[in-house]
Amino acid sequence: MPATQGGPRLDETARKWRDLAERRLAYFTELYRSGRWKHYYTQESFALRMHDAIKATKIWGNLADSTLAQSILTEQPFAGKIRVRDDRLRPAA
Repeated sequence: MPATQGGPRLDETARKWRDLAERRLAYFTELYRSGRWKHYYTQESFALRMHDAIKATKIWGNLADSTLAQSILTEQPFAGKIRVRDDRLRPAA
């Protein structure tokens, strides 16, 4: 089955992206704790970046979850629902 062949590779990729997102969140957390963020960002822009880092960490954490990834890989929403367009049935314009 082709859907399961790429599963381990996709799991590994999702874990790598999750790790990257977690490192980015840790970096922004350290910037906040040390107060160095004031040298590089305004309060609004730092809050926006921190929010993006938190959101990315949650998303990649969910994608790296093997049960969720497996359910996405095995899901085939268009299986058996392929329609062939038949132009012969359309009235002439």
